[in-house]
Amino acid sequence: MNAVHAVRLYERKVIAVDAYPSETLDDVDWALLAELQADARLSFNELGRRVHLSSPAVAERVRRLERAGVIAGYSATVDPARAGQPLLLFVQLRCALSRCLLKTTTSAEFPEIVEVHKTSGEHCTLLKARAASMAHLEGFIERLGEHGEIRTHIVLSTQYDGRPVQRAAPDRPVTQSSGWS
Repeated sequence: MNAVHAVRLYERKVIAVDAYPSETLDDVDWALLAELQADARLSFNELGRRVHLSSPAVAERVRRLERAGVIAGYSATVDPARAGQPLLLFVQLRCALSRCLLKTTTSAEFPEIVEVHKTSGEHCTLLKARAASMAHLEGFIERLGEHGEIRTHIVLSTQYDGRPVQRAAPDRPVTQSSGWS
């Protein structure tokens, strides 16, 4: 089996971002986003059938959502294990002075890293990374350790992944602490 056959494409997905005030999205926009996130390869005709609009009306709404940045792009979802990267880990990093990973390296130097999140709290950065083997993982951790204190969390299994972007739930009430008010 060659590398092309090892890559399993699940489906194309829509990536939505918070660049558009959600209050300007109506029920039809949310219905379109739900359908596109489930299957971004749907034709405008099929989308129209599912949300009860004409094909030209769907096309105009999708273009408006794209121009506004709500729909940020379309991509294929690749199964990392079948593509030769079965190990997934999260790394909490507290950068050493003058050795900040984001200021002293480039993404090309760490192809294992698939996400970087700046965080508050004890650690400054949360990384999501993939590795091909335990030896690969060990070498990655050694190189990463040059940039500060790290805590690694190897994922044993993923129980839930891929929640589509949906209309935000209403704010939940906060219970006041009677002894602190």
